[in-house]
Amino acid sequence: MTNADSGLMPLRHEQHLVDRIRGGERAAAAALYRAYGDRLYRAAILPRLGNRELAEDVLKDTFRLALERIEQYRPQGRSIYFWLRRIAINRAIDVHRSRQRQRRHEQRHSQEETIDRTMGTPAPRPDRGAEVEETRSLVERSLSSMNPRYAMALRLRLIEDRDRAECAEAMGVTLGNFDVILHRACKAFKKVYPP
Repeated sequence: MTNADSGLMPLRHEQHLVDRIRGGERAAAAALYRAYGDRLYRAAILPRLGNRELAEDVLKDTFRLALERIEQYRPQGRSIYFWLRRIAINRAIDVHRSRQRQRRHEQRHSQEETIDRTMGTPAPRPDRGAEVEETRSLVERSLSSMNPRYAMALRLRLIEDRDRAECAEAMGVTLGNFDVILHRACKAFKKVYPP
């Protein structure tokens, strides 16, 4: 089957267009878009994304990338359509994976909020005020007897309820270092807190 039989431009016309694009001719780039843009959109991009807006963005990216890389294109007896199609598919896959990661992140965040709302520490009953105050006093005495760096890590993370990144920044350490400090602080606290 020839290019003409498959609805593709004859190879010699394509090569002429490619040469003109390489020469910086915008009209040639527009002609390539008119020739294959709709076909790429319907056959390669939209079926993989299922979202018209994202598919349109991927189509634009496909032609932008193709024009940036036009010097790398080698016909090898095949239509440029197949080269464009490979770029489009790769870009669509990247966008699809990115959306999946975003959704997973949003779901995790939503689940964490739900857990915090439903499993958060309830307010103390009015009749337990003295007990709460005694516990608070014991915690403070234990913290003041510890390495100040460990006590700070525990106060930031557990008492002030800051997220790990904030705690690390407040202590002037990396997130990984903060995690190590917090782990050691928890072990140290167990040793000094009354049983």
